[in-house]
Amino acid sequence: MADPLILTLACPDQPGITARVTGFLFERGCNILDAQQFNDRAEAGGADRFFMRVVFDPDGSDARALRAEFASLAQSLSMEWKMARQGRPRRTIIMVSKFDHCLVDLLYRWRTGELAIDPVAIVSNHPREAAIRIDIGAIPFHHIPVSPETKPEAEAALRALAAERDAELVVLARYMQVFSDAQAAHFAGRCINIHHSFLPGFKGARPYHQAHARGVKIIGATAHFVTADLDEGPIIHQDVERITHADSPADLVRKGRDIERRVLAEAVRLFVEERVLLNGARTVVFRG
Repeated sequence: MADPLILTLACPDQPGITARVTGFLFERGCNILDAQQFNDRAEAGGADRFFMRVVFDPDGSDARALRAEFASLAQSLSMEWKMARQGRPRRTIIMVSKFDHCLVDLLYRWRTGELAIDPVAIVSNHPREAAIRIDIGAIPFHHIPVSPETKPEAEAALRALAAERDAELVVLARYMQVFSDAQAAHFAGRCINIHHSFLPGFKGARPYHQAHARGVKIIGATAHFVTADLDEGPIIHQDVERITHADSPADLVRKGRDIERRVLAEAVRLFVEERVLLNGARTVVFRG
């Protein structure tokens, strides 16, 4: 029995889209297992957008043939769309600097089968002994040092590696280097970063110490797509942790690391399960 397929799509809204999509699948003997949709009602002067995610059993139909046939319908409705096999591990590059807690968590979830990724490389701007304190097994490690003088060469090396490994996703697991505008554009829609704040209120060095000095009552983390605007990309997932006056800066760091890894792992899960659709500066996230 073939694995289910996931169809995701976005297009200008109009009557009958759901009927045409489900009708297409019905006519080819496919059985819909799950379906979610969202109509984004634009403000005055804008255009309404329609988003949909459908999981279906192809019932023996060839996925390539289904894609080719669906392309005609998609073109007639000006769709941006994708049809992918459910559960297929996405080829992933994980980037890390000197904090490896998010990397450790992602690898644990991958090794236990919780996260459908295929780590094809780990990249750091520091040597392996400084960046990673765990056994990464057979996953190739690449040290790509970055300095103001070598940044263009370093970014070119990452692009070449991503092309060589056919990477579908790049995860910045507390990678502490800022992508250039060109690099952010190159990986648009397939690069996820974790930001150490529920809202980007404490930027720069020692954010939890800044939060402690301000007496905040919640801390959090935000996972988002990387764009040219630092830490301002479309948000995929967020969460918060309550704290009290008794928490020290060290307590905030400890709790912050825990929530960072949880939020990043959830964002990666949503991405690899084809649950995240870009909607301009925002995202549509079909949870399940």
